Amino acid sequence: MSNAREIVVKMLTKTEKDNSYSNILLSDALKKYDLSSQDKKFASALFYGVLERKLTLDEIISDLSKNSSQKLNIDLRNTIRCGLYQLLYMDSVPDNAAVDESVKLAKKNKNPAVSGFVNAILREFLRKGKKLPKGRDRIDGLCIEYSCPKWLVRKWMSEYGEVVCLQMLETSLGKAPDTVRINTVGRSVDDVLRAFSDEGISFERSPHIPEAVDLCYSGSVEYTQAYKQGLIHVQDIASQLCVAAVDPMEGETVLDLCAAPGGKSFTIAEKMNNTGKVYSCDLHDNRVRLINSGAQRLGLSCICALKNDAKVFSDSLPMADRVLCDVPCSGLGVIRRKPEIKYKDPNDFQRLPQIQYDILKVSCGYVKMGGILVYSTCTLSRDENDKVVDRFLRENPDFESSPLGDAFGDDKNKTRITLTPGKYNSDGFFVAKFRRIR
Repeated sequence: MSNAREIVVKMLTKTEKDNSYSNILLSDALKKYDLSSQDKKFASALFYGVLERKLTLDEIISDLSKNSSQKLNIDLRNTIRCGLYQLLYMDSVPDNAAVDESVKLAKKNKNPAVSGFVNAILREFLRKGKKLPKGRDRIDGLCIEYSCPKWLVRKWMSEYGEVVCLQMLETSLGKAPDTVRINTVGRSVDDVLRAFSDEGISFERSPHIPEAVDLCYSGSVEYTQAYKQGLIHVQDIASQLCVAAVDPMEGETVLDLCAAPGGKSFTIAEKMNNTGKVYSCDLHDNRVRLINSGAQRLGLSCICALKNDAKVFSDSLPMADRVLCDVPCSGLGVIRRKPEIKYKDPNDFQRLPQIQYDILKVSCGYVKMGGILVYSTCTLSRDENDKVVDRFLRENPDFESSPLGDAFGDDKNKTRITLTPGKYNSDGFFVAKFRRIR
């Protein structure tokens, strides 16, 4: 597995230098390098594991070396991170193998002292019983335990309270479920479930949405026959609940104004039984093509994918029965899928609430009298969620809050909801629903 480890170090360095998206980088690397199936699984687990536990690993390095990890050469830093992660979190890797393979990697460095330094750090960690450094206070301890930056721990603690904050920290780590939506146009749910069984794919039905299924499948969903035949598309349960709030009906006109890669548009079209019209919009041509490709694979001819700037009102778009604006956001609800998000500068998020409000304000102009408007994000931030909704209701008296609907169970009469990952084992998500009353 030494080759796999070397590839992971290269990917981690590229992620850090270029701010690359982890999922895209990993996908490209697994296609580029000739790795066995076992090595691919190992590389994926190590890559994502080090990314999500980076702050914890750096605290260990600083504690053992008495120097900040940031003072180390980036390749060396990632080599030590990988070694520590294997020792601490990968029970399948023997301790001696984790140390020896890390030292071998370090020997490829031009500085001959590097391998000795790596060996000393990892051996000292073992000698101390693999114990994490102690935090200076409660917040610091949580940052080390859950590898979460202080600003985010403080934010969640302040906005959601300690109990919910701890739940969000716990669910920010580990593998997210592989949830798919069954395409029921021209077929039943049972037809697709039988196709899963015929293909040898284990699954678990969602207790919340009949068409939602968690696949127990170690490979890429895109390589299954069910996916290739257009029987399913990948979609987290939170996004499916968002569409349930939109509640599209057969024959209606629906706008999805920030649609790429198209999952919510696909679910809308499926719920409408491929009737009416779904205008699926995005700002970039390549992402519009992505929506078109997905709609064609699923056989959803009612979708019209087109280029559109959601921040600018367009006379070319029709008035709609239902409008969804799933706005750009900080993504703090999908950290376990994209762990690099939590390492961003929080100042980068400050401009988002105004952009989100601008999109929501434009979106409401497309809603017919009595029509529905849904605002959603995949983040856990009051500034981007509740405060945007509160401002919209204050400044737009033509709209009132509307109940989310039966799909939300005991929460069906709520008009907005923060879906924390612990509730449905979903992504973190926010949904608010409005109706035009004048």
